[in-house]
Amino acid sequence: MATKVARSKKRKAGPAGTLLLLVRDGQSPSTGKVLPGRAKGLHLSEDGRAEADAAAERIAGFGDRVAAVYSSPLERTRETAAPIAAALGQKVVIERGLLEADFGDWTGAELKALAKQPEWKSVQLRPSRFRFPGGESFAEMQLRICAAIDRLVLAHPGKVVVAVSHADPIKAYVAQTMGCHLDLFQRIVVSPCSVTAVAHGGDGAFAMVLCVNSTGRDLTSLAPS
Repeated sequence: MATKVARSKKRKAGPAGTLLLLVRDGQSPSTGKVLPGRAKGLHLSEDGRAEADAAAERIAGFGDRVAAVYSSPLERTRETAAPIAAALGQKVVIERGLLEADFGDWTGAELKALAKQPEWKSVQLRPSRFRFPGGESFAEMQLRICAAIDRLVLAHPGKVVVAVSHADPIKAYVAQTMGCHLDLFQRIVVSPCSVTAVAHGGDGAFAMVLCVNSTGRDLTSLAPS
């Protein structure tokens, strides 16, 4: 008795993956001295502008693969994003979800003074339990940055997305992506104008960290191994 052989149906290809390039804002006069937070009126220093130009030169190699350049609304991030967008023929799109953590009453305080506070140990060793006085908790910051990036990634399947943010939000996002507890996120280093690259699956459910804190290599060669 002859058996019928069912024709194999071609599987529909899923949505293409997205490459996310997270860029930290460049140096400002307060970098390493105070906790600037969301204070307004803080601009890039001369070194910071040079760093932003160098980051733009590196990212420009992606050309028209870049779908959009997003930035936190603070001046120093917009100034970091501006040469990147210009090199790509893009405009900077403001995304509030990329904002720095709200440091509340600690905004503008000197880091040396904060390091003497008894709460500083919690900031470094148990950040998941810490809320800045009058401000945001690290856990809230992590939820915010992850939700914002999810939106941006899903909006640009198969493309490259540039997002200019700040050190702590980027570190928190990397920790979440790698399955690292928030209490360990301070072990991640994100330098001014460094690039952190994350490859996202087409459905947004899978992500692979390709590099963290990259400051001097060809980014266009990055790919999942």
